[in-house]
Amino acid sequence: MSQDSYAEQLNEFEVEVECLMEALYLRWGYDFREYSRASLRRRVARYMSDNHYQRVADLQHELIRDKKRCVHFVRGLTVNVTDMFRDPEFYKVIREQVVPELRSHPFLKIWHAGCSTGEEAYSMAILLHEEGLGERAVIYATDINSQVLEQASKGVYHEKMLSAARENYAGTGGPGRLDDFISVGYERFLVDPKLKKNIVFTQHDLVTDQVFGEMQMVICRNVLIYFRRELQTKVLTLFHDSLDMGGFLGLGMKESLRSLPNHIRFKPIDESARVFQRID
Repeated sequence: MSQDSYAEQLNEFEVEVECLMEALYLRWGYDFREYSRASLRRRVARYMSDNHYQRVADLQHELIRDKKRCVHFVRGLTVNVTDMFRDPEFYKVIREQVVPELRSHPFLKIWHAGCSTGEEAYSMAILLHEEGLGERAVIYATDINSQVLEQASKGVYHEKMLSAARENYAGTGGPGRLDDFISVGYERFLVDPKLKKNIVFTQHDLVTDQVFGEMQMVICRNVLIYFRRELQTKVLTLFHDSLDMGGFLGLGMKESLRSLPNHIRFKPIDESARVFQRID
């Protein structure tokens, strides 16, 4: 579809959102231009409603002028839903089918892209510690949003999340208890500081930034579903180039590689758990 034909099909709000995305990129470098539009428009509309903006133009004007407001907006625009040991079967597959191969490496580098508030990065750190790999592993936990990274680095979560986290952990085949790695108090639970030593939280934009080289595993769960197909293909190449030959890729349970032209560069280790391995 040509650009002119595409533009003719957009209503006023949709055109304003397109302009807003261009403005964000030009002013601050946040590139949401290849994100799935339906989800993006819903989130813009929700942000405007929650923050009492009547017109997209008013929001755009403030975002261009105020970096703090822009960071707040980006947090509202990105999806930050996660949990400790989310989808326990994913971690069970990692423990049973990936960890045996990771043991052959004297030093491990794992990239958790789109880590949000950090629960799944800490989950992986716990799993590696239980498998005796914690001391030789570094987890690079990245996200586009600096606010969620700051929260992630603290490793402090509300106690109301703990029941689900314990239930999830029980389904991973772990040999111990989640409570061996947390302390509880003041309606919060705190991740054991020893797990933080091997996690590096840093900002990274999957759209505009470069590869993390020589990783043994890349984990990016429930992020690709918010991208258009062209961007999904580009990011999959980014993951491929960041992995060692034979390195592993873990995606979200609702995500698939089959529709992407470069999916043949990976083979499934467990299709249902969305765990793959680089093969070229």
